[in-house]
Amino acid sequence: MSTQPKTFLTPEQYLEIERKADYKSEYLNGEMFAMSGARAKHDQIAINLYGELRQQFRSRPCRVYSSDMRVRVSPGGLYTYPDVSASCGEARFLDEQEDTLLNPSVIIEVLSPSTEAYDRGRKFEHYKTIEAFREYLLLAADRVHADLYTRQPDNRWILASADALDDVLTLESINVRLTLADVYEKIEFPA
Repeated sequence: MSTQPKTFLTPEQYLEIERKADYKSEYLNGEMFAMSGARAKHDQIAINLYGELRQQFRSRPCRVYSSDMRVRVSPGGLYTYPDVSASCGEARFLDEQEDTLLNPSVIIEVLSPSTEAYDRGRKFEHYKTIEAFREYLLLAADRVHADLYTRQPDNRWILASADALDDVLTLESINVRLTLADVYEKIEFPA
Protein backbone atom coordinates (compact mmCIF):
# COMPACT_ATOMS: atom_id res chain seq x y z
CA MET A 1 0.00 0.00 0.00
CA SER A 2 1.44 3.35 -0.94
CA THR A 3 0.41 6.72 0.28
CA GLN A 4 0.50 9.91 -1.68
CA PRO A 5 3.02 12.40 -0.33
CA LYS A 6 1.50 15.53 1.13
CA THR A 7 1.86 18.70 -0.86
CA PHE A 8 2.79 21.62 1.33
CA LEU A 9 2.04 25.21 0.41
CA THR A 10 4.13 28.25 1.13
CA PRO A 11 2.34 31.13 2.88
CA GLU A 12 2.43 33.00 -0.44
CA GLN A 13 0.74 30.10 -2.26
CA TYR A 14 -1.88 29.87 0.48
CA LEU A 15 -2.67 33.58 0.23
CA GLU A 16 -2.94 33.41 -3.55
CA ILE A 17 -5.45 30.55 -3.32
CA GLU A 18 -7.31 32.01 -0.32
CA ARG A 19 -7.83 35.41 -1.88
CA LYS A 20 -9.62 33.80 -4.85
CA ALA A 21 -11.60 31.22 -2.86
CA ASP A 22 -15.36 31.25 -2.30
CA TYR A 23 -14.91 30.01 1.29
CA LYS A 24 -12.41 30.62 4.08
CA SER A 25 -9.54 28.29 4.98
CA GLU A 26 -6.97 28.52 7.71
CA TYR A 27 -3.31 27.79 7.08
CA LEU A 28 -1.01 25.92 9.46
CA ASN A 29 2.54 24.83 8.69
CA GLY A 30 2.04 24.38 4.96
CA GLU A 31 -1.49 22.97 4.99
CA MET A 32 -4.89 24.56 4.33
CA PHE A 33 -7.95 23.65 6.39
CA ALA A 34 -11.48 24.59 5.30
CA MET A 35 -13.55 26.30 7.97
CA SER A 36 -17.11 25.36 8.76
CA GLY A 37 -19.90 27.85 9.31
CA ALA A 38 -21.09 28.97 12.74
CA ARG A 39 -24.29 28.00 14.51
CA ALA A 40 -26.88 30.60 15.49
CA LYS A 41 -25.79 31.09 19.14
CA HIS A 42 -22.12 31.27 18.17
CA ASP A 43 -22.89 33.84 15.49
CA GLN A 44 -25.14 35.95 17.74
CA ILE A 45 -22.49 36.10 20.49
CA ALA A 46 -19.87 37.23 17.96
CA ILE A 47 -22.26 39.87 16.58
CA ASN A 48 -23.04 41.11 20.10
CA LEU A 49 -19.33 41.46 20.82
CA TYR A 50 -18.66 43.21 17.55
CA GLY A 51 -21.46 45.69 18.28
CA GLU A 52 -20.32 46.38 21.84
CA LEU A 53 -16.73 47.00 20.78
CA ARG A 54 -17.75 49.15 17.83
CA GLN A 55 -19.94 51.29 20.09
CA GLN A 56 -17.17 51.79 22.67
CA PHE A 57 -14.62 52.59 19.93
CA ARG A 58 -16.70 55.30 18.22
CA SER A 59 -14.61 58.29 19.35
CA ARG A 60 -11.31 56.47 19.80
CA PRO A 61 -8.51 55.34 17.46
CA CYS A 62 -9.47 51.67 17.85
CA ARG A 63 -10.82 49.11 15.38
CA VAL A 64 -12.84 45.93 15.75
CA TYR A 65 -12.67 43.19 13.11
CA SER A 66 -15.12 40.39 12.38
CA SER A 67 -14.32 36.80 11.47
CA ASP A 68 -13.76 37.96 7.89
CA MET A 69 -10.41 39.51 8.88
CA ARG A 70 -7.54 37.07 8.57
CA VAL A 71 -4.79 37.29 11.21
CA ARG A 72 -1.23 36.24 10.51
CA VAL A 73 0.05 34.68 13.69
CA SER A 74 3.51 33.85 12.43
CA PRO A 75 5.11 34.36 9.01
CA GLY A 76 5.32 30.69 8.09
CA GLY A 77 3.07 29.03 10.64
CA LEU A 78 -0.54 30.07 11.15
CA TYR A 79 -3.03 32.27 9.31
CA THR A 80 -6.46 32.18 10.93
CA TYR A 81 -9.82 33.94 11.26
CA PRO A 82 -10.68 34.74 14.90
CA ASP A 83 -14.35 35.36 15.65
CA VAL A 84 -13.53 38.93 16.73
CA SER A 85 -10.24 40.80 17.00
CA ALA A 86 -9.44 44.36 18.00
CA SER A 87 -6.62 46.83 18.36
CA CYS A 88 -6.06 50.47 19.20
CA GLY A 89 -3.62 52.68 17.38
CA GLU A 90 -2.34 52.03 13.89
CA ALA A 91 -3.37 48.72 12.35
CA ARG A 92 -0.59 46.89 10.57
CA PHE A 93 -1.40 44.66 7.61
CA LEU A 94 0.63 42.13 5.65
CA ASP A 95 0.35 44.09 2.41
CA GLU A 96 -1.71 46.64 0.50
CA GLN A 97 -4.66 44.22 0.26
CA GLU A 98 -5.34 44.99 3.96
CA ASP A 99 -6.95 41.58 4.45
CA THR A 100 -4.39 40.11 6.86
CA LEU A 101 -3.98 41.83 10.24
CA LEU A 102 -0.59 41.57 11.96
CA ASN A 103 -1.14 43.30 15.30
CA PRO A 104 -4.37 42.45 17.12
CA SER A 105 -4.11 43.24 20.82
CA VAL A 106 -7.32 41.37 21.65
CA ILE A 107 -8.57 38.12 20.14
CA ILE A 108 -11.98 36.70 20.99
CA GLU A 109 -13.11 33.18 20.18
CA VAL A 110 -16.61 31.81 20.71
CA LEU A 111 -16.16 28.18 21.65
CA SER A 112 -17.72 25.37 19.63
CA PRO A 113 -17.62 21.72 20.71
CA SER A 114 -15.44 20.86 17.71
CA THR A 115 -12.90 23.67 18.27
CA GLU A 116 -12.82 24.28 22.03
CA ALA A 117 -9.77 22.12 22.80
CA TYR A 118 -7.81 23.67 19.92
CA ASP A 119 -8.86 27.25 20.82
CA ARG A 120 -7.81 26.73 24.47
CA GLY A 121 -4.62 24.84 23.64
CA ARG A 122 -2.54 24.93 20.49
CA LYS A 123 -4.22 27.94 18.95
CA PHE A 124 -3.63 29.94 22.13
CA GLU A 125 0.02 28.83 22.07
CA HIS A 126 0.29 30.20 18.54
CA TYR A 127 -1.51 33.45 19.41
CA LYS A 128 0.93 34.08 22.27
CA THR A 129 3.71 34.61 19.70
CA ILE A 130 2.02 37.78 18.36
CA GLU A 131 3.97 40.63 19.92
CA ALA A 132 0.99 43.02 20.17
CA PHE A 133 -1.37 40.35 21.59
CA ARG A 134 -2.44 41.21 25.16
CA GLU A 135 -5.83 39.63 25.90
CA TYR A 136 -7.61 36.45 24.88
CA LEU A 137 -11.31 36.14 25.60
CA LEU A 138 -13.00 32.75 25.26
CA LEU A 139 -16.79 32.60 25.41
CA ALA A 140 -18.90 29.49 25.82
CA ALA A 141 -21.79 29.14 23.37
CA ASP A 142 -23.63 26.49 25.40
CA ARG A 143 -23.88 28.45 28.68
CA VAL A 144 -23.02 31.84 30.19
CA HIS A 145 -19.27 31.58 30.78
CA ALA A 146 -16.19 33.61 29.86
CA ASP A 147 -12.46 33.06 30.38
CA LEU A 148 -10.26 36.12 29.96
CA TYR A 149 -6.50 35.60 29.74
CA THR A 150 -4.38 38.73 30.22
CA ARG A 151 -0.67 38.94 29.43
CA GLN A 152 1.44 40.32 32.27
CA PRO A 153 4.63 42.38 31.80
CA ASP A 154 6.72 39.25 32.51
CA ASN A 155 4.77 37.32 29.79
CA ARG A 156 2.79 35.22 32.27
CA TRP A 157 -0.92 34.94 31.52
CA ILE A 158 -3.50 35.52 34.27
CA LEU A 159 -6.96 33.94 33.98
CA ALA A 160 -10.18 35.60 35.13
CA SER A 161 -13.45 33.72 34.70
CA ALA A 162 -17.03 34.96 34.80
CA ASP A 163 -20.35 33.11 34.63
CA ALA A 164 -23.12 35.45 35.75
CA LEU A 165 -25.00 37.83 33.48
CA ASP A 166 -24.18 40.79 35.76
CA ASP A 167 -20.43 40.05 35.68
CA VAL A 168 -18.25 42.67 33.98
CA LEU A 169 -15.07 41.93 32.03
CA THR A 170 -12.51 44.67 31.47
CA LEU A 171 -10.28 44.43 28.41
CA GLU A 172 -7.55 46.75 29.62
CA SER A 173 -5.47 46.82 26.44
CA ILE A 174 -8.34 48.43 24.52
CA ASN A 175 -10.07 50.09 27.50
CA VAL A 176 -13.38 48.25 27.09
CA ARG A 177 -15.88 47.00 29.67
CA LEU A 178 -18.22 44.18 28.70
CA THR A 179 -21.11 42.85 30.75
CA LEU A 180 -22.01 39.25 30.11
CA ALA A 181 -25.66 40.35 29.81
CA ASP A 182 -24.67 42.35 26.71
CA VAL A 183 -22.46 39.56 25.35
CA TYR A 184 -25.25 36.98 25.72
CA GLU A 185 -28.14 39.26 24.72
CA LYS A 186 -30.86 37.35 22.79
CA ILE A 187 -29.25 33.99 23.62
CA GLU A 188 -31.52 31.41 25.23
CA PHE A 189 -30.17 28.34 26.97
CA PRO A 190 -32.15 25.28 28.02
CA ALA A 191 -33.32 25.39 31.64
